[in-house]
Amino acid sequence: MDYRDAFRVALDKVRGEGRYRVFADLKRHRGDFPRATWTRGDGTTAEVVVWCSNDYLGQGQNPVVLDAMQRALEEAGAGSGGTRNISGTTHYHVELERELADLHGKEAALLFTSGYVSNEATLSTLFKILPGLIVFSDALNHNSMISGIRLGPKAQRRVFRHNDLEHLEELLREAPADAPKLIAFESVYSMDGDIADLPATVALAKKYGAMTYLDEVHAVGMYGPRGAGVAERDGVMGEIDIVEGTLGKAFGVMGGYIAADAVIVDAIRSYADGFIFTTSLPPALAAGAAASIRWLKDHNEVRVAHQARAATLKARFAQAGLPVMASASHIVPVLVGDAHHCKLISDILLSDHGVYVQPINYPTVPKGTERLRFTPSPGHTDAMMDDLVAAMEALWVRCNVARMGGIAA
Repeated sequence: MDYRDAFRVALDKVRGEGRYRVFADLKRHRGDFPRATWTRGDGTTAEVVVWCSNDYLGQGQNPVVLDAMQRALEEAGAGSGGTRNISGTTHYHVELERELADLHGKEAALLFTSGYVSNEATLSTLFKILPGLIVFSDALNHNSMISGIRLGPKAQRRVFRHNDLEHLEELLREAPADAPKLIAFESVYSMDGDIADLPATVALAKKYGAMTYLDEVHAVGMYGPRGAGVAERDGVMGEIDIVEGTLGKAFGVMGGYIAADAVIVDAIRSYADGFIFTTSLPPALAAGAAASIRWLKDHNEVRVAHQARAATLKARFAQAGLPVMASASHIVPVLVGDAHHCKLISDILLSDHGVYVQPINYPTVPKGTERLRFTPSPGHTDAMMDDLVAAMEALWVRCNVARMGGIAA
């Protein structure tokens, strides 16, 4: 039997649906974000502007962050030496967890190797610690949250319609009053750019005796006076039981974490396989993340500039008649509605206009809602926006994409 045939068939299926992903070979320019050098398949290069990075604030280029990483590399070397339980706990990890706990006003924090791992490991572990736990999950929660929840018993999972608190309350009301409960949701939903009603969700949790688990990965660093997220902005951070975040987006480095009461964090640390059996982050990454968090706590002007840039791009797209989707956050999605057209526009933007933005398609978003997802940063200038909008206007005609709704004609 030639097992490779099955893999070829699987790839042909993805290609046929227009959602085969091609990685762009990019090298960012230190100190010149969002510019980068793109290396084509034939080895030639071109200069491009990156419009889809999750390094939302350009912190991956902040000299304060880079200096901290360089010092840690010189002081401690490259790797951490193992898992946290064996030899992989360094002073850099301890300092970073203290910074994270302080950021969120919690007693403790716990580092993971990525935001995906922190969600999957923590949510799956809660089923071990709370027998009979029922998890109420927003329908548009990230795959990492869904993966963690699916590791629990099927009978103990409830999915409520996206941001539909009436449906959530209906499910809470139907659940046994004495069963432990957890509401798992996000603050900023990264594909549509909408934001959950945190105060109302917290109120429901209190009414029905449920814990709250809030994913703030697309909000930490960017919302609130010190960058602790939407929970800080909306004044409910102290009422969220477990906050989960990432170090790989606005903080510009890598890693994931949770912050909560010390007893919760200690229990997750003691039971979570995704923490116990994984080599810890290199010291340089931990040092860079800590420096980034400290810096952003004191520089709210960067958050203000970031929101202004996002608002400007939304307005520019709307003025040009492009189908920019409604977004209450810094995310600027433009609907295309067809996988083939979405990929075609992305390819032409890169090859002909020096604009790098990846197509977003199934399974990240439902079929028929394919889009381009722009993430303007404080480093994106008016001139860059001029070039982008002009290119988008031209391509919407060239690629035969109807402006009304963005559906391929």
